[in-house]
Amino acid sequence: MSEKNQPGPGRRGFVAGAAVVAGAALSGTAAAVPGSRPTARGASGAAGTAIAFTHVTVIDGSGGPAAPDMTVVVEAGRITGLAPSARTRPRPGVRTVDLTGKYLIPGLIEAHTHSDGPDAVIPPLYPLAGVTTVREMWGRPVHHAWRQQILNGTLLGPRWLIGSPIVDGQPSLWARDVGEHIEVTNAADARRAVRRVKREGADFVKVYSRLSRESYWAITHEARRQNIPFLGHCPDVVRITEAGDAGQRSIEHLHALLLSTSAHEAEVRRGLAAVHVDASDPSSLSRYHSWFQQVHPLEWKAVRGYDPRKADAVFRRLAAGATAVVPTLSVHRTLELPDEVPARAEDWQYLPAWQVESWPEQLRALTGGRTPEQARRIRALYAHRQRLVRELHAAGVRLPAGTDTGTGYLVPGFALHDELALLVEAGLTPAQVLRSATRDAARTLGLDSVGTVEQGRAADLVVLDADPLRDIRNTRRIHGVVVDGRWIDRPERERLLAAVREAASQAEPPQQGAAATRGCGCGGHP
Repeated sequence: MSEKNQPGPGRRGFVAGAAVVAGAALSGTAAAVPGSRPTARGASGAAGTAIAFTHVTVIDGSGGPAAPDMTVVVEAGRITGLAPSARTRPRPGVRTVDLTGKYLIPGLIEAHTHSDGPDAVIPPLYPLAGVTTVREMWGRPVHHAWRQQILNGTLLGPRWLIGSPIVDGQPSLWARDVGEHIEVTNAADARRAVRRVKREGADFVKVYSRLSRESYWAITHEARRQNIPFLGHCPDVVRITEAGDAGQRSIEHLHALLLSTSAHEAEVRRGLAAVHVDASDPSSLSRYHSWFQQVHPLEWKAVRGYDPRKADAVFRRLAAGATAVVPTLSVHRTLELPDEVPARAEDWQYLPAWQVESWPEQLRALTGGRTPEQARRIRALYAHRQRLVRELHAAGVRLPAGTDTGTGYLVPGFALHDELALLVEAGLTPAQVLRSATRDAARTLGLDSVGTVEQGRAADLVVLDADPLRDIRNTRRIHGVVVDGRWIDRPERERLLAAVREAASQAEPPQQGAAATRGCGCGGHP
């Protein structure tokens, strides 16, 4: 994946991982964060006075030890100097910012998001939360428009890699109430879809669960011919090792791993082939509820047959082929432990109140009706997913951090900090988790200019008030951010967040009958 088109979109709704918000996506009505010089992206933002950040502890994203008392020089959107402060004397005219007692990390990378909402709310939230790069997993024209505005310097936002609309089989798990997705029924359709999304400017093809083997292999061949990456779900009829061997850059979520690591794989595959999707059902929410009810018993069957030796062989094969797995524990936890979702969180103030208030009902629509035994099993499924994360990491599989933001209870940018904490709960160290959201994510996204603090890299940085290697939750303690060379200190960040909060409070709810928001639809299949 190249860096040819980097920044651009936003999203808001319940669904990215499972459901659908009934209602229209907010259109981008506000031009940018009011009163700000919106962004440093593009030529307009790259210019300006050089800045030397002195006496700061650098955690460079490589997984190595922290380097105390360093000076980092930023100029024209790049890191131009990195050395111990004792040996560094900034040249005349360079602005100096003393960061004694602070910690500097690479800008965080969100590897799985679905962005939707007002221009003045969603794009700025990412960098203001320390997330300076995102990978959009269901691309729409608004995302490309936002990316261009960010490049032009008229909108504050992250680097943005934008996928195609979802390419799925027929019938898809998505109905038309969520907007455009591409259904293919044969190899010719699949090849045309790849050529189409490339013409439309997608950075990658997003493959999905219901693709037939014929369509999937046609996509892999055409994507290689067109020199465009393909990634996303591992289709139900394709083994995860086959997808890795075919060159699928990343496998999103942990569903396919349940099947591929089970001694009951053949039986579960037969059950999965029998799952019915009602093509006449116009509601994606209804389709997904039915899907969950049919699939959860199959997931439980797969987990009960977990084979550690088979799993080790699968994981090592993925590692050898450099196929990444994006766990998205955030969406798994929301859907599998609904009793533990918060009743309130500080970050929710940055989204429209009517949206936040809709989340509980939407969650009940997706997870309601479970018997106590079903709830117990689904809770055990989540614990098993945590085990998979530990074992994937131990086998050397790259685990970029991604949330499936767009699902309810996940706020753009801020949700990634919670995902990092969940990865630590699963058994990784803070240093390993931080690397998953910086260097490892950059490599998976095909970006060679971000992900580490090194001379020559893009100046996308986060300054923290406390050490994230001691407690990963300290990534939330943001002192300031550097967005493509532009320093946003604490007072400016607080002012910009207040502007986002005000814009969210003024956002109108969707009109009845308008298109629903979409997400990844990743809520619960093996």
